[in-house]
Amino acid sequence: MVSSAYLSARKKWIRPQAIIFSNNSGGILDGVPQISGTEREDFIILSDHNRSDISFSTNRLENRKRMVNGHMRSYHIADKVNVSFSYNLLPSRSFDGDPEFNSNGVATVSGLSEYTADGGAGGAELLDWYNSNPGSFYMFLSYDVPQNFSVSIYDKLDKYSDVLEVFVSDFSYNVVKRGGTNHDLWDISISLEEV
Repeated sequence: MVSSAYLSARKKWIRPQAIIFSNNSGGILDGVPQISGTEREDFIILSDHNRSDISFSTNRLENRKRMVNGHMRSYHIADKVNVSFSYNLLPSRSFDGDPEFNSNGVATVSGLSEYTADGGAGGAELLDWYNSNPGSFYMFLSYDVPQNFSVSIYDKLDKYSDVLEVFVSDFSYNVVKRGGTNHDLWDISISLEEV
């Protein structure tokens, strides 16, 4: 598991970035999803830099039939979530070199320029994740979602609250502006579908 100190060191503001892509489901500790592995190998922390709203839609899987008397009957199978978001003018790289984070989430290489506002993945890093993970993967989300409407949800706003196993249904990008020597600016659109 990635320690809470690691994630605390990797966030720039009080709450963590909204999305993490991971090739494993991590685990649950005290009712809170936990990330495991090594950053940039097993998971990437997505940037909130110029990210649009995260849109959720539900696809209800069911079998509906009209009965002989005209009454509709439905057999509900499952509800699956579709998630989409986009970036506007996202730097293609998060740093001008490999920051090599230590076990506490602190960059071990000093003097690097940070291009994304929060050190989260840039456009080329998202494209690399997309190309390296053609199958399903896990998406950790941090947003204010009620969990069984318990009082304890109020102390979990600074943690990841939801985990979905997803496929990428659409990934597109435009190189909008070519930057200086170390990065460009991209517009990216991502749509994901729950497994």
